Amino acid sequence: MRASAYHISTLKEAPNDAEIASHQLMMRSGMIRKLAGGIYNYMPLGLRVIRKVENIIRQEMDAAGALELLMPVVQPAELWVESGRWEQYGPELLRIKDRHGRDFVLQPTSEEVITDIARNEIQSWRHLPVNFYHIQTKFRDERRPRFGVMRGREFTMKDAYSFDRDVAGAQKSYQVMFDVYMRIFERLGLTFRAVAADTGSIGGSQSHEFQVIADIGEDLIVYDPHSDYAANIELAPAPCLLRERAAPGVPMQSVATPEATKCEMVAEMLKVPLSHTVKSIVLATEPKDKPAQIWLLMLRGDHELNEIKVGKIAGLNKGFRFATEAEIVEHFGCKPGYLGPVATKQPVRVVADLTVAHMHDFICGANQEGAHLTGVNWVRDLPEPDLVTDLRNVVEGDRAPDGTGTLSIQRGIEVGHVFYLGTKYSEALKATFLDENGKPALMEMGCYGIGVTRIVGAAIEQNHDAKGIVWPRAIAPFEVAICAVGWGKSEAVRKACETLYAELKARGVDVILDDRDQRPGIMFAEWELIGPPVRITVGERSLNDGVVEILGRKQTEAARVSLADSINQTLALL
Repeated sequence: MRASAYHISTLKEAPNDAEIASHQLMMRSGMIRKLAGGIYNYMPLGLRVIRKVENIIRQEMDAAGALELLMPVVQPAELWVESGRWEQYGPELLRIKDRHGRDFVLQPTSEEVITDIARNEIQSWRHLPVNFYHIQTKFRDERRPRFGVMRGREFTMKDAYSFDRDVAGAQKSYQVMFDVYMRIFERLGLTFRAVAADTGSIGGSQSHEFQVIADIGEDLIVYDPHSDYAANIELAPAPCLLRERAAPGVPMQSVATPEATKCEMVAEMLKVPLSHTVKSIVLATEPKDKPAQIWLLMLRGDHELNEIKVGKIAGLNKGFRFATEAEIVEHFGCKPGYLGPVATKQPVRVVADLTVAHMHDFICGANQEGAHLTGVNWVRDLPEPDLVTDLRNVVEGDRAPDGTGTLSIQRGIEVGHVFYLGTKYSEALKATFLDENGKPALMEMGCYGIGVTRIVGAAIEQNHDAKGIVWPRAIAPFEVAICAVGWGKSEAVRKACETLYAELKARGVDVILDDRDQRPGIMFAEWELIGPPVRITVGERSLNDGVVEILGRKQTEAARVSLADSINQTLALL
């Protein structure tokens, strides 16, 4: 590849709406160009990276026996109605109509379509197991697309779907895909962690996320440095921090706390640790044909609510919302900011976090504006909670679930997810096969996704410096850039560059020869921005000494290497 014949279009400054490093660097290096909010053109440089990611995925999926097919971007609504997700999926599902008024969707995922294929194509147990995959454009109508390809509306994803005769077979397929994903992300050259995760809108009973470690990541990963335990914070169980509930030590009393509407403000005003306070969170559910049920959730003041855990509580698992101010005043006799479980105006269902249920002499709202209660104790001052359960996010230093150590937390970018679905979709869409006895049975399913374009952004977030991108070799748009200083003036430079270029190509190296006759400073800055792992500089002055300069992208000083040994040195750097 010659740079003079390639489209290289870099920018000195990133657009104002590019907030994070990957977005800025993809725009500046000319990998992407914005078409609309969350929708990008992938320019030749960016597409080279995407294709390299896809090739690694295909090689590993094919080696594991998965079969590639291609499903449409546009899907009929009937399948989504059949699965129940037409209403359940939410506004991220882009619904469209054709000229005849028939409903369709732009696919965010393909569980319905692949299950339809399976129920029509798979009749016998002899056809199982099978795993189909495709790499296809997806669309999710994000409310606020941001961070470039990290949270765009249109993106490329590899999704795969396994079909098995029974649970044991499905678990085996799940493990095969888990191992495949480990190999894929290792080959991509990324630092990542596989973590147990919630199944979310896809459903099913088991899942793992593959998280690229990066400070900008939106997900919090909880792990034990001394064991194999790792989980998304949404799923990580939070232990009770108190061994037992102590006896009351002080009487309950009301204290004035004007304008202290948060636990942090109350703790500061009363000169007590935040961990002595309890926060009240009011939710509402709407049972069919019944008045709204009001729930009071209680957490220690220094803890945060985990809504995923809340969504699994009986009575809240079919949907909940935060209570309105009118509902709060009706049930507590007070506006938000001073709420608590003692002497509510109307009965509410009280759910206490494990730690709160063991607290004594705690501080909570008095259900009176400008006042809080101190010295509050269960049994003596208020009834035992209706339910005690894990409501909170874990925090750094919490005890690990296996009790062997304490937990650490780091940020990650989710780039892959594997799910064991069971019969969630095969039952809804009646995808059955005839077993060995000739009786119909539901197929056991798994699904496995990788965000192809998100991987590109995640790789940059993890591999960049002040000058630009620092690509892992496996997905770099070019592995080596040969920079010719004085291309148009020196026959010796041209000849040496041509020789290096031909020899590297013959060795299977993805190399580009920059023959554009630009000033060295401009040329070097551009390739530092684009980020190939190795740069070779060929100039007439160095050639007079029989050497060229070789610089690894992570190095600060170039090595002067003899022309004869330059190929071996380059391969060693790679």
